[in-house]
Amino acid sequence: LDAFVESVVKKVAQYMADVLEDSKDKVQENLLANGVDLVTYITRFQWDMAKYPIKQSLKNISEIIAKGVNQIDNDLKARASAYNNLKGNLQNLERKNAGSLLTRSLADIVKKEDFVLDSEYLVTLLVIVPKVNYNDWVKQYETLAEMVVPRSSNVLFEDQDSYLCNVTLFRKAVDDFKHKAREYKFLVRDFQYNEEEMKADKEEMNRLSTDKKKQFGPLVRWLKVNFSEAFIAWIHVKALRVFVESVLRLGCPIATMDIPGLNLSQQEYYPYVYYKIDCNLLEFK
Repeated sequence: LDAFVESVVKKVAQYMADVLEDSKDKVQENLLANGVDLVTYITRFQWDMAKYPIKQSLKNISEIIAKGVNQIDNDLKARASAYNNLKGNLQNLERKNAGSLLTRSLADIVKKEDFVLDSEYLVTLLVIVPKVNYNDWVKQYETLAEMVVPRSSNVLFEDQDSYLCNVTLFRKAVDDFKHKAREYKFLVRDFQYNEEEMKADKEEMNRLSTDKKKQFGPLVRWLKVNFSEAFIAWIHVKALRVFVESVLRLGCPIATMDIPGLNLSQQEYYPYVYYKIDCNLLEFK
């Protein structure tokens, strides 16, 4: 039971760190037990009579703790799965709109007026031109194939290494143009301007971003509350173990033993029985 409860405490703490993007100070502010920091809670520990009545048997108290912590564990799995799926889908869309011109989505860069649309004979291509080769592009793009429209190329966007240029030509010259462009290290990106598709992608990103913001606050609050619950349960397990181990090891009658936090006994007993508690629950990358 001790190991299981500890594992749930650490899982809740670590997931809070994940949700808060590994902001260590922010995470530590939220890792509280009964509204106080963990060391303070342990050093001022008092047995919670309401949650774990001492008239119950040790077995019953252990079962109460196990049931409560198991529920936290199951709820964490469900909430983490839902939030991670949402976060993952949003990150996938964000990755599409980031990176170099060779790989990123071009939908948020280009505009309708950059293309010749709905033409039976003409088509506009998008070409990635390395900056070191841009002068070659200006001089040669009109002659890379027959039937390229003169002066049809413009720089639409640039990143650190390349320019994104458009060029208009006859459809039947596209294959020849692509082949010749490769020889000069000009890369023709496969792209079709579809306003409806681009609008849908943008709306999906806005929806996911809004949903993430809506879920963030309630999720952090749930993590705070249930971290506290799990940690408190863990310390009660430690207290139970100290009590039981003291009886087994020292052979003292239960009536004369002191359950940690209850202050039943007026005398100290020796040697001490103790269990180490590591309050460093996070693994920051």
